[in-house]
Amino acid sequence: MQTNWKERLYILAQLFWVFVRIGPSTFGGGYAMMPVIEREVVEKRKWIAEKDLADVVSLAGSAPGGVGVNAAAFIGYRKAGMPGAAMAVIGVTLPTFVIVIALSLFYLKFQDNPKLEAALKGVHGAVVALIAMAAYRMAKAAIFDKATAGLAALALLTLLPLPVTPLIVVAAGIVIGICLILAKRKAGMKAHTEKPSSRHPGQELIYPEYYI
Repeated sequence: MQTNWKERLYILAQLFWVFVRIGPSTFGGGYAMMPVIEREVVEKRKWIAEKDLADVVSLAGSAPGGVGVNAAAFIGYRKAGMPGAAMAVIGVTLPTFVIVIALSLFYLKFQDNPKLEAALKGVHGAVVALIAMAAYRMAKAAIFDKATAGLAALALLTLLPLPVTPLIVVAAGIVIGICLILAKRKAGMKAHTEKPSSRHPGQELIYPEYYI
């Protein structure tokens, strides 16, 4: 049964408000936003499952553009189609735009202030912790057998010492993953493509007629 226009406006307003509040957490890049997105979207509202968030982050990181904006677009589209994607993107970028303008004006005036430099160092440390937490949460959902653990280790060992772009590593991971699945199926083995988990009842589309 299709929902009426009031319900559609409500879910669009929800998407906008949630991502407006998530937007200011993007200090240090989009990956630092992931723990906040997980808390708001997965734990509180159950819009998507934890394992699906790992897929969203992977797609957002491999697609052109900022990771946080891409993730917001994917989640908004998943929840409410194109209007949902638009509201999520506007919500996540609006506070960031305002904050960047304000910080630019503030930094130009007080850039040599030692207290400001000390504050920025504190922000750097907090950002590292947020990114580490996002990596840990993603690893819990994405690494579930020896093959995925090996691929993750191989990608890390490739990126750290070599001047390889992440796009090449992502493309190689896609090819290797497909080859592993085909090889396992050919050998008569079970080929799992995701970590077993229950699907949250609240993650269905609100109005699937927009999901095209």
